[in-house]
Amino acid sequence: MDTITHTLFGIGIYKAVNKENMSKKEKQALLFTSIGASQIPDIDVISQLWDTTGQYQMWHRGITHSIFLVPVWAVLFSLLNSLFFRLKNWHFFWIAFLAVFIHITSDVFNAWGTGYLEPFSNVRLTFGTVSIIDFVIWFLFLIAFIISKTAKRIKEYRLFRFTWALIALHVLVQSVQGYILYEQHKPHYEQVALSASFVPWNFSIIGKNGDTVDIIQDSLLTKGRLIYQLQSASDNDLEELFKQNPKARTLNEWSPFVVVVNNDQQFGIYDPRFYRKGQSFLFEYIEKTQK
Repeated sequence: MDTITHTLFGIGIYKAVNKENMSKKEKQALLFTSIGASQIPDIDVISQLWDTTGQYQMWHRGITHSIFLVPVWAVLFSLLNSLFFRLKNWHFFWIAFLAVFIHITSDVFNAWGTGYLEPFSNVRLTFGTVSIIDFVIWFLFLIAFIISKTAKRIKEYRLFRFTWALIALHVLVQSVQGYILYEQHKPHYEQVALSASFVPWNFSIIGKNGDTVDIIQDSLLTKGRLIYQLQSASDNDLEELFKQNPKARTLNEWSPFVVVVNNDQQFGIYDPRFYRKGQSFLFEYIEKTQK
């Protein structure tokens, strides 16, 4: 998910805790823990500062997003609470544990995926059933914030716990629909990937047969529509590309499958899941020397 959504997750966790018997210091520690732990897996973005071999695409959402690091991050925030707030309470460990777990697990549901099982597996786990920026989640939190300020008779922590239940239901409904569509299209292609649209209940199905890649817009309520049909120059040897642009090798390993481009100007590969308006967000290439 994007940074704003992860921040909202942290605030949502803070709001969902009953703070009636907490001191001011405990509330401060709770806010620090819930928001900080909701963001900490993305600390891997700093790795691009020393990336000289084009590995950042694999490092980002890699080991820091592993399910096996959840208790490690939780211990870290327990120590930070002890250091900064002089508080030693297992309650904060479990808040951090929950916040990190929500972060890394929610990232699995979008097309970018995570190294959820690293270091025991370098497979990029991705469902593609929830958009990276999910406006439904934003809307649900916004409504909860408004109600919490206007309806004082409602306990804030109960309101936000109910909001969390609605978010979980939304993710479940999205994922069930995405799974059904994936299974419907799977028999027609050698390889299939799924990417959720910004519009709820709408998906892009990316299917590959040989050198042809179809991008289909579909939902359970509408008939599937072919948006793009791409041709991949798959018979080209990619070693020279990988040699000149190491990021291309990483992208090839990271993506479920790629489209190979070989024209008069460029030789490269891109991930068709992020193909919009004639180009992909993830495109690694080399420029050809003009004669």
